[in-house]
Formats: sequence, C-alpha cells, structure tokens
Amino acid sequence: MSLLPSNLVPHHFQTLHHPPNPNRGLLYPIPRLPYPRSQTSRILCAKRTGKQRYPSEKKKLKQKQKKTLTLTPVDNKFEGVWRLSKLGVPVHSDPGKDFLGLSPGLLQEIAKVLEFPVASMLPQDAFSIVRKSFDARKMLKEPKFVYTVDMDVSKLLSLEPRTWDFISRLEPKLGLIEHMPNERASGDLISIIHDSKKNPKDIVTRENGRNIYSGSPYSTIGKQFLLWGGTWSDGKLVTRIGRNSGSVQAVMKTLVHFGAPKNILIDGKPHLGTDRLIPLLRNFRQHLQGLGVTIKFGTRVDDLLVEDGHVVGVRVSDSRDKLQFNSQKLGYDGVVLAVGHSARDIYQMLLSHNMVLIPKDFAVGLRIEHPQELINRIQYSALATEVYKGRGKVPVADYKVVNYVNREDEGPSSNSGATGRNCYSFCMCPGGQVVLTSTNPSELCVNGMSFSRRASKWANAALVATVSTKDFETLGCRGPLAGVEFQMEFERKAAIMGGGNFVVPVQTVTDFMENRLSVTSVPPSSYRLGVKAANLHELFPIHITEALQHSISTFDKELPGFMTSEALLHGVETRTSSPIQIPRNTDTYESTSLKGLYPVGEGAGYAGGIFHRIFFGQGSECWSCEVLEANLVVSSVTDASHKRKAWKCLNCFNLNLTVGLEMKKNQGIMYFGVH
Repeated sequence: MSLLPSNLVPHHFQTLHHPPNPNRGLLYPIPRLPYPRSQTSRILCAKRTGKQRYPSEKKKLKQKQKKTLTLTPVDNKFEGVWRLSKLGVPVHSDPGKDFLGLSPGLLQEIAKVLEFPVASMLPQDAFSIVRKSFDARKMLKEPKFVYTVDMDVSKLLSLEPRTWDFISRLEPKLGLIEHMPNERASGDLISIIHDSKKNPKDIVTRENGRNIYSGSPYSTIGKQFLLWGGTWSDGKLVTRIGRNSGSVQAVMKTLVHFGAPKNILIDGKPHLGTDRLIPLLRNFRQHLQGLGVTIKFGTRVDDLLVEDGHVVGVRVSDSRDKLQFNSQKLGYDGVVLAVGHSARDIYQMLLSHNMVLIPKDFAVGLRIEHPQELINRIQYSALATEVYKGRGKVPVADYKVVNYVNREDEGPSSNSGATGRNCYSFCMCPGGQVVLTSTNPSELCVNGMSFSRRASKWANAALVATVSTKDFETLGCRGPLAGVEFQMEFERKAAIMGGGNFVVPVQTVTDFMENRLSVTSVPPSSYRLGVKAANLHELFPIHITEALQHSISTFDKELPGFMTSEALLHGVETRTSSPIQIPRNTDTYESTSLKGLYPVGEGAGYAGGIFHRIFFGQGSECWSCEVLEANLVVSSVTDASHKRKAWKCLNCFNLNLTVGLEMKKNQGIMYFGVH
C-alpha cells in the first residue's frame, strides 16, 4: 500500500497528538478531497401556502422534548453500531423507491457524515439500511429519499482501516447520529412458536354473511381460555411508535417469513395491499396445520356463560342456524373478548349481562376521492411524471391534513355545545378505491382500500370531524350505546339518500362548499356498487357540516387544487374507531364487571392502530397480546403463580391468525378467527 505524500498532509495535522493508529502503514488523516457535485438540474416544487401542516402544539412538545434530552458521552466509539439518520439523497441520485441497496448517492451522504473524503472506498458490507422514505415537502429545495443507516464499526474497521481516525472524531447528534453499544438485532416471532402435541388444538370461527367472527379456546396448565376476535383492513403497516424499534421489526420479519415483500422492512410507509393478504393467509394456515391446528368454520358464538359473576364459557351454534336451535355450551376458565369496533350485536349481548359500557369519542365524516394524477401534481409538481401508476421511481403521492376548528369558525348558525373540534384525513388510500363496509342493508357506511401496486387512477381518504358525548345528546342519543345510535342515525340517512342496494350518495366538493345539489353528471367514482348525486348537507348536523367545509377550505390552502370539481365526496364514514369502551383492570386486563372476561383490542375501546395493538401486547406481563388491525388478541388469566409468564403471538396483519403460546410448557388449545 503506497503512502500519501507528506505535502498533502496539513502541517497542523502532523503536529497534533493522535490516538494510536491501528494501520501504521498509512499516514493520517487522509486529505479531504472535494466531493463530486452532480451537474443534473434540480426539480423544484412549488411552495405551499396557508397554515402549518400540523398544530403548533405538536411542535412545541417536540421542542420541549429536545431540551430535556441530553446526549450521553460515548465511552468506546469503536464498538457496537452507529445509527445515521436523515440521510437525504436527491431523486436524481437515487435508483428509486424499489431499490433497497446502497447507491453511490447514499454512500456520498454517509461519507459526508463521517467526513471521509472518498465515498467509493467505504465498504458496503459495513452498512445496512434500516429505513427508506420519500420526502417531497415544499419546505425542501428538492424532493429526497431519506435513509436511516446502521454502521457496524467492527466490520468497517476490518474492511477499511483508514476510517479509524474519522470514527474517532464522530460524536452523537440528537436525531441524526446515535451510538448503540450493542447492535439492536431483532428476530421474528416464529422462534417463539413451539410445536406441542400434548393437547388437541382447535379453531372456532363465526361466519355471518359479510362478517366472520371467531371464538377460540386455549388451555394451558390445567386451565382453558377462549379467544374471540375479528378483522378488517387492506394492509397499511404504518406506525408512529418507533418504526425502527426491535418489536416492530420483529412483526415485519414475521410477515416477510410468510410471504410479504422484503421492502416492508425498510419502507417508511409499508403497505401490503389486499391482493397480498390471500397468499399470506394461505401460508399462515399451512403453518398452523403443521403445528396440529384443526380449523372449524361456520361456528358462531352466541352468548357468554356466567355463574356467580364469573364467565365460565360460551354458547355456540352453527352460523347458518339463525334461530340457534342446535346450540351447545363450551366451558372455559376464561374468555378473551377481542371483537371489532362494529360488533354491535356483541355490545347488546354484553348489556344483557349488566356489563358496564362507556360511550367513547370518535370521528365521523365523508370519504373524498380525487384523481390520483391530481394528487401527484399537487404533491410532486414536475416530479409527478415519475410516478407511473406505482411503477415509477417515486411512490404514489399521498397526503395527511389536520385542522383545528374553533367554535367561531363553525358559523353563527351552529348549535353545537362543543367549543371546538379537530378535522383530519383518515385512512388515506393512494391508488385505491372506495369500498362498502356496511353490515346491514338498511345502513350504509364506506371505507377505502388499495392493492399492493396502488395503480388505481383514484386517491381517496376520509375527511372526518371529532364528535363527543355532547354531540350524541344533541340528537337524543343517550345511554351506553349512544355512540352506536349516533353512527346508525347517519348510516340510515345515507342508505335512504342512496336509494337502496348499497348505492352511495355523492356530491362534488365544490357543490358541497356551495350547498347545492350536483345537477350535472358527477365525476366517475371507484365505488363499484353505484353512486347517486345528493346534497350531503342533509346528512350531518350543521356544526359538523360547517366544520368539514371550513377544513376543506383550509386544506385547499395547504394543498392548492384540493378543492376542485374533480373531487367527489362519498357518504358516509362513521366507523373510524370504537364508539364504546369496556372498563377493565389496568394490570390484569380483566373486566371490572365480569370475572374471567378479558376485553382487548379496538372493539373494546383499547388500541387504535395496527402496530399500536402489537406494541402494547408483546411481552406483556399480564399475559396479553393485542394484535394488529384484525383485533385478534391472545390473552390469559393472570394469577400470582403465573404473573411472570408472558404470552407471545404470531402476528399476521389482516390474515385472521393469532397464535397464543405459554412460554415454558406450551400446552393447550390455540384458536384463531376472522372478521
């Protein structure tokens, strides 16, 4: 190896005292060479006007957190892993959204952080990509792919010893550079699943037309427990609770193990899509059958068996038996209640046992649909041509908007008792379609979904306003199921306005803002069961309607072109979250009304997102594991002798499967279900 000429080493570097150099055949430091600069023209996006994207309270909270956080000095910089965050690579320097490797442009950004002069000399094997996202915010000079990269110091030094001096000068920076003494390696959840042949395993599911529910017994250490769950989703895997954490990565790796694409491990906004759920479900089923699981379909859980205030089992029947002539009783030591947020028949059944149900705040509104090309132009400007219906260099554009509406903003005609409310976009589906979610022909409710490629020519999202018990009382809805009655009021109106047969009432955004009926032909819709022009002002009370109007006007300032005659509003979206909450013990998750009943998941009013349920379920010392959007939960009774044991589960997003395991003996019955 040739030595660098001494005249290239600055004099002040030659006279400074340096720590021992592991590669004594090379002088240090290496002279800093100018970085190659690309001559490619930049693509600039138009500036966004209007209010800030997020409420100022959120920024204030972040600033407060930054002040309280202190950086711990690094004892040994040459051990463990350095995590490099917010590495921005311009679009013209990146191969695109589907490329998961280290590009020359990314190596250039890593070299800048290390102050290493020659990026091409950095060994790629020493770096691993943790996350890749696309940032096209208007505050940036140009859109960028943003990376989080882990740097293995031992590999880097063994492959390129000349980086030693540059690592010695590396210091932690809040949110940018972090030192981890021990690499945060995370496995999948498969390793915790053990095949047990000691006891038979069963699955009990309920199929009720458009819905399938499950009742799932599980026995361990002489006790049996029933798991009861349901599911609905299109495969969004986005989380706000530590996207790069080991627990979240473990779930992602499990999905990949069963057939999900590897890009969900890195993608900043991972998404499976409805079409990818079918093969994943098949792989899960085959895996479970290999563990000795027997699957039974067409079984409905009708009621709880209660003795002296303690749940001792359930009563089930064939789902085709509407009158429940051939029901049978199944005894268990505990029952886990994990229904979805639309399980209204279950809520009624719980009330028959004098259970306490508390009305909960949620949000209602309309689903708005734009041409996807319009959203691409709004978000990407000239870069919109790179989308190519999900097959291009940049991802299909989406959006997220929030607006706080004061009482003064609602207008003088408002009769709301609330002082203000939030309006926001919910479940945004780029390249997707509007779908029906109603469970009753006399009620109409819609949602959105996307296939994996997101190649549809439409983009849709719910625009919803928060509602509380004060809003329920305004319509005369009172009691434990006031929120349910509130939902049904608008769903029935929407069904009547559509004319039946699940036809959805629609109105262009411009006509909605002017409170006029869309007399001319409305834009085409992705909803397949038909749409009918209607005045959606007739749906909600005036204070909710005016809150939506004010927010749409605000969103148009933030996303110029959002308020257009090409955009179509669909009514109605009411099931954003559970309208009730079932009180439970904070330590054991046991119901405060009935012993032996464990309400968990979204239908019980706990957890609100896919990974929110997983995050609070994994490793719980109260033996609970809440799973994904499917609201499938594995849980068991906590007592003094078993308190230190934990439940683990095989989490499968919307694949209707959950595996409960006792850590030591793994005895019993494992049950799964779909909704």
